[in-house]
Amino acid sequence: MPELPEVEVVRRGLERWVSGRVVADVQVLHPRAVRRHVAGDADFGDRLTGHRIGLAQRRGKYLWLPLADSAQSVLAHLGMSGQLLVQPHEAPDEKHLRIRVRFADAQGTELRFVDQRTFGGLSLHDNTPDGLPDVIAHIARDPLDDAFDDDAFHSALRRRRTTIKRALLDQSLISGVGNIYADEALWRSKLHYERPTGTFTRPRTAELLGHVRDVMNAALAVGGTSFDSLYVNVNGESGYFDRSLDAYGRENEPCRRCGAAIRRRPWMNRSSYFCPRCQRPPRVAS
Repeated sequence: MPELPEVEVVRRGLERWVSGRVVADVQVLHPRAVRRHVAGDADFGDRLTGHRIGLAQRRGKYLWLPLADSAQSVLAHLGMSGQLLVQPHEAPDEKHLRIRVRFADAQGTELRFVDQRTFGGLSLHDNTPDGLPDVIAHIARDPLDDAFDDDAFHSALRRRRTTIKRALLDQSLISGVGNIYADEALWRSKLHYERPTGTFTRPRTAELLGHVRDVMNAALAVGGTSFDSLYVNVNGESGYFDRSLDAYGRENEPCRRCGAAIRRRPWMNRSSYFCPRCQRPPRVAS
């Protein structure tokens, strides 16, 4: 699934090409694409038509388009293969086009939601007083948010009494970090993914957060990570950070720091990639 850098790249594209435009028409071409909008596809289109799109927003991996003249927002669930594309009206429909949004202006472009696996979709929700769609009010701030509280994160980390990778993927603790960037930040920090959070000092937490931010900013600079054609920005372009990964996806390749072969281990129905020399596993108490 896309993580913070990939979602932020899409958000920036929506801010440039969609924010400020008034919806003229909505076509739902597959009902699963609006299944989270419980009132159905016709209601989704009716309630969106005529409204002006506000400034595209993101928290962690969650992306939404607030309605500038309403206390509601369109929440985008990208899932495994969802894409938000800005296309000319005359561009051929994509094979897996699910929703088309046209605007009341002469720019000649429309917003398309394309989703091969139909795990994602769009839905309309009421906003909280903080401006978040109410269904994601529990999501923590992400480490690139200016209001992220490093000290509060450290205290919560110590209280959680879990292992560090589980904590990094806990979206109620810190949002936006997924499997790829967790492995990358842990490699940079020389931390094993099973390191207990109760052992973290404030300086160690600060160092880890620094690496999380560094790896995400580096990914943002090159458009995110694309392992296949499913993740693209709003113009259909892929990101290139996969060429810079130090751990994730590099099983049996040499560690760029010490030369040992990177290992992959099954972990929570995913995989963890790490260097067995640089990232020593924690000692088991006897």
